Amino acid sequence: MKKTVAIVALCAILIALFAGCGQTSKKVPVIGISQYGEHASLDNCREGFIQGLKDAGLADGKDFTIDYQNAGFDDAIATQIAQTFSANNVAIMVGIATPAAIACFAAAEDKDIPVVFTAITDPVKAKLDKGNITGTSDKLPVDAQLDLIRKIQPEAKTIGIIYTTSEPNSVSAIAEYEEKAPQYGFAIESIGVTQQSEVTLAVDTLLSKGVDCFSNLTDNNVVGVLPSILEKTNEAKVPVYGSEVEQVKIGCVAAAGIDYIALGIQTGKMAAKILKGEATAENMPYETITEFNYYINSAALAEMGLEVPAEIAEKAIESGQ
Repeated sequence: MKKTVAIVALCAILIALFAGCGQTSKKVPVIGISQYGEHASLDNCREGFIQGLKDAGLADGKDFTIDYQNAGFDDAIATQIAQTFSANNVAIMVGIATPAAIACFAAAEDKDIPVVFTAITDPVKAKLDKGNITGTSDKLPVDAQLDLIRKIQPEAKTIGIIYTTSEPNSVSAIAEYEEKAPQYGFAIESIGVTQQSEVTLAVDTLLSKGVDCFSNLTDNNVVGVLPSILEKTNEAKVPVYGSEVEQVKIGCVAAAGIDYIALGIQTGKMAAKILKGEATAENMPYETITEFNYYINSAALAEMGLEVPAEIAEKAIESGQ
């Protein structure tokens, strides 16, 4: 009888061990997310991305786990993060903003790890449109922004823009602004910077040149110090137009921009297809959100003595805090 009990107990232990081995042998795919820096629009991309995975029917901890890293607007750190993801053989690398995506793509190529990007204005200019890579573009609605500025400031002549010379997105956006601005009666006064510490000095220079307003791009170095920019422009009574809702919440007067949570959701659904084996990054063309909203900050507008025409106000989303 004792032998029988011992055998039964041993069998139970062996079954439990084999079951445990079976559970541990199934690895949960790791998604490495490299975010170039911390500001609200990029945070919204990340949150939307994770929501997109869940909307596609994937469960965190079961179908994927997230390894989130932030580069703090430092290209060297972005490269280190991407190389670590590659060394750890993550299932997918996700680059939020151009420098992070470029670093991920470079680190992933040798191992052919799929890369998914988001918050990139011009993937072609950034050379992220070919290979085992896909994602979403946040191309600015430049015509809508110029039209918005003209309707709010009918007498304005010059728009100041600060951009990072090493960001392909920003260079592409500046070229489009310069091409289209004359159609709306504007001249563009732009200053290129190489690092974030130069941004506020560029603001001083543009203010000294008498620009009538500023228009922000989705330039990470610029957006990263937007509160400091607004301190200077508010004192000078020169309005700043944002490129998305979070910039308007901070204090920009208005924007024609896209929804970055929606952008992230769209990106997450694309990544889910890769994880499910329904598609490959290489065979999935990048997608661009074309719909935009008008966002206004009534308090900021009033501080500048500006009014929004009824045709804009009736469809604009109030975003002031």
